Amino acid sequence: MSSQSQVASTQVTKRQTKPAEVRIDELMNAAQTLFLEKGVEATTISEIIASVGVAKGTFYHYFESKQHIVEALKKRYIDFFIEALDTAVAKCDAEDWVSQFKVWVAANIHTYLNSYPIHDIVFGAHHHERQNKEKNMIVEQLLHILKGGQKAGIWHLEQPKLTALLIYSGVHGVTDEAIANQLQDSTDFSRQIAMQYLKMLGHDE
Repeated sequence: MSSQSQVASTQVTKRQTKPAEVRIDELMNAAQTLFLEKGVEATTISEIIASVGVAKGTFYHYFESKQHIVEALKKRYIDFFIEALDTAVAKCDAEDWVSQFKVWVAANIHTYLNSYPIHDIVFGAHHHERQNKEKNMIVEQLLHILKGGQKAGIWHLEQPKLTALLIYSGVHGVTDEAIANQLQDSTDFSRQIAMQYLKMLGHDE
């Protein structure tokens, strides 16, 4: 190979070399698209790497197996979901517990409604398992709001943690019903759910 050809080959290699985080995102995005189209079981690693245009060794450099990439997508989804709730609630006044509660309910419903296909892929049939760390993180968000409202005298709860668990389960349960009914706009639906829970908490506006 001539010196000029070697230089050209080196330049192509450099252009094709991407940072690890970029390559990981490409593989995860390709996998997610294929999983949504075909399902996890029907998708092969060969299809994922063909979609990205990389060698199989590149896939195994970042992921041990197809299940490993599913777990990575699960973590990304959890981070996305919790960040969506945090961002929504952060827009409320720090001491306005009623608004925070309403926004928390609305953000849960809106985010779930708009991302449930990915949710179902990464959690599969196990999204209601007992040891569910991501569920506990979301419940802790709500528990902070409930305890804040209790301290401010807005409502009185004998068992705040149990109340948070019941509300969490209820919100996600009614959202499953909304998904089944193909609800397009969750605005009024979320408001009605939040108002029903506020009445149960003893705060009737």
